[in-house]
Amino acid sequence: MSDIPVAPAEPGALERTLRAGRDEGRKLLVPYLTGGLTVGGDHWLDVLSAVVDAGADAVEIGIPFSDPVMDGPIIQEASERALAQGATPLSILDEVRRADVGVPLAVMTYYNVAFRMGHERFASSLADAGVSAAILPDLPYEEVGPWAAAADAAGVETVLLAAPTAPDDRLPVVCARARGFVYAVGLLGVTGERTALAASSLEIASRLKAVTDKPVLVGVGISDAAQAAEVCAVADGVVVGSALVRRVLAGEGPAGAAAFIGGIRSALDA
Repeated sequence: MSDIPVAPAEPGALERTLRAGRDEGRKLLVPYLTGGLTVGGDHWLDVLSAVVDAGADAVEIGIPFSDPVMDGPIIQEASERALAQGATPLSILDEVRRADVGVPLAVMTYYNVAFRMGHERFASSLADAGVSAAILPDLPYEEVGPWAAAADAAGVETVLLAAPTAPDDRLPVVCARARGFVYAVGLLGVTGERTALAASSLEIASRLKAVTDKPVLVGVGISDAAQAAEVCAVADGVVVGSALVRRVLAGEGPAGAAAFIGGIRSALDA
């Protein structure tokens, strides 16, 4: 196991924003969008602005990778199309740098991207682009040390994932090192829409809430407003990806994305 630095005592911009929303009694909504994807003339930054206007508390931006082990067919298709359009980590960050959406942004990508660019360079590139946090789902907790040290130094929050299969003694350790929020993986398997909320979503959210005060958001398998509201009876919020990206791929554009996210926002506020 690599040496894992203790997480900084002061929360970063993402965690501060999510904590403030939670303290106001708000359930947190973080949409996921694939960076670098243009569909039918609709640029992804226009979709980003639309979901923020519709009530997103923060946004997770996917940096496409050629072997996305956690992503199901919808996000895989979006990533492949973005890559075919010439998207790269640096081109996406250049676009993010020019965006001014008013909420914290996190990137989600795979560890090979950070490794090949170099931890320090990748972390500083995120910070320079105004990105608050990074999610590297295939980087095990036991090996997070070198990346976490570089991210901490650059002021980038490292969001960590907690799976439904994690033993009880592992959760407090993951939560202690997590920054921004704790990403509760709602079910085993890849991302994608499901017809019903998995019982494991409620279970992992409850287990995490029992051991941490950091915001706990459930992602993977949250498909609609009703499921989001159901899991938020326990969790602090949700990450919604495939259901939104499917609408983007279908050409619904910023208006369709805003309508979908706005519907979830209304359900969480009800």
